[in-house]
Amino acid sequence: MILSGQRIKDKLGSEIIIEPFDEKQLGPNSYNLRLHKELLVYENYELDMKKENKAKTIVIPDDGLLLEPGKLYLGRTIEYTRTHTYVPMLEGRSSIGRLGLFVHITAGFGDVGFNGFWTLELYCIQPIRIYSGVEMCQIFYHTIEGLYVPYASNKYQNNHGIQPSLLYKDFEL
Repeated sequence: MILSGQRIKDKLGSEIIIEPFDEKQLGPNSYNLRLHKELLVYENYELDMKKENKAKTIVIPDDGLLLEPGKLYLGRTIEYTRTHTYVPMLEGRSSIGRLGLFVHITAGFGDVGFNGFWTLELYCIQPIRIYSGVEMCQIFYHTIEGLYVPYASNKYQNNHGIQPSLLYKDFEL
């Protein structure tokens, strides 16, 4: 089952944390998350799964940033989230998708117990100007059945910024 917007609000401060929280961003069954002003882009065209891929920071200016098709931009949400007993999921808003902008490529599925900011994998079909502070995506929560072990990754848990891929750590002994 997916939690209703009212249930999300009822669980705030206990089983669900969203900071900062603004009731205007609460929907019928989700909460809109906003785009932070910083992005990361990988420095090399060719990426290697077994190696740390260097990235540089770009700041979105007040007059926006034009994204180029065929290039991956990593962003993050302004909001910090934490979940206890629910599975968080992230999807782009339909208004964003209708402009040809993907907010995640494969990473919309969260884990029960996740604490941190959501890294967004921004990819566009055609050039698009983006702005920080825009409600870019929505988080929603599923109930979970059965016993579980809360998420405790040494890669992405308790992050404080944009997280590039840390897949190379899976190859370390």
